[in-house]
Amino acid sequence: MPLNVFEKKSKTSNKTTYYFEWGKGAGQRSSTGIYTYTKPKSQTEKNHNKEALCILELKKSQFILEGQSVGSKYIPSHKIKSNFLDFYSEFVKDNRTYGSRHLQASQKQFKAFLKSDYVSARDITRDLCERFRSYLLQKYNGETPANYFREFKRVIKAGKRNGYFIENPVEDIQSKENPNRRRKEVLESEEWARLVQTPCLNHEIKRAFITSMYVGLRWCDIKTLTWENIKTDTVSLVQNKTSVNVEVPLHSIVKQMLGERKQGLIFKLPTADGANKILKDWVRSAKIDKRITWHCARLSFSVLLQDESVNVATVAGMLGHTTTRQVEETYHM
Repeated sequence: MPLNVFEKKSKTSNKTTYYFEWGKGAGQRSSTGIYTYTKPKSQTEKNHNKEALCILELKKSQFILEGQSVGSKYIPSHKIKSNFLDFYSEFVKDNRTYGSRHLQASQKQFKAFLKSDYVSARDITRDLCERFRSYLLQKYNGETPANYFREFKRVIKAGKRNGYFIENPVEDIQSKENPNRRRKEVLESEEWARLVQTPCLNHEIKRAFITSMYVGLRWCDIKTLTWENIKTDTVSLVQNKTSVNVEVPLHSIVKQMLGERKQGLIFKLPTADGANKILKDWVRSAKIDKRITWHCARLSFSVLLQDESVNVATVAGMLGHTTTRQVEETYHM
């Protein structure tokens, strides 16, 4: 492929910009992003010109190699990132879709599994892939490990197409679900009343947990809840986890507890670990023999609604789910 370097001076003629040109048709010229000083006035500008022209030659060589490799299985080395996690990040960015968190979550879990910010494609062997699957199965229940591993396989497959692997190391490793669901605890109405009547060492934790119970919010949503989310009779927000917009009726008890409207965040809360530790002590003080975490407030909210004969579709909508499947499988008691 013939490739010419086309030069164009700026309006003031103090800089020269460079383009690649491989024909006279539309779309057959592209900017290199490189410029030089037309008449360098200092040593710094002279050094800039020298290095810019070296980069220009390198880019020209890379451009020609890319053209010559079309139709072959050869991938020019400059197209390969030394850190496969960089490729992973680009793939997540380019393939992210609304309502699907599994791809991004798979990247996060793979980095957590590696305990590193760097891994070369050469290090991603079949053994490492199998160990990553085991890691997911040990950490998550239900469909989650299969969903995350399925997205990981997509990334590896794309990596093979882009020259990172000669053979796909994960091709014949099946995604697996973990059927051993731990039964999530739920607060019965009597236990809930007892908990509300029991003092808590952190009053903000108590107010926030009660709000979560009556509104069905996750920890990530209650922690970032602002007064702007509180309308006259509803709580309206875009969920942090799912990006789904929800609007939930504001219970009279929550209205009374929140009190006078202010500005900014509604609750001043510690970390999630810190909150669950305080919650654990509060539950113990209330003589409730259950493993209660913050998510149990959301679960209890769902179960109480269903106990009041609210249909599953309505419950799913209030929780921010686009289908009833999650409610039927996880929140139904």
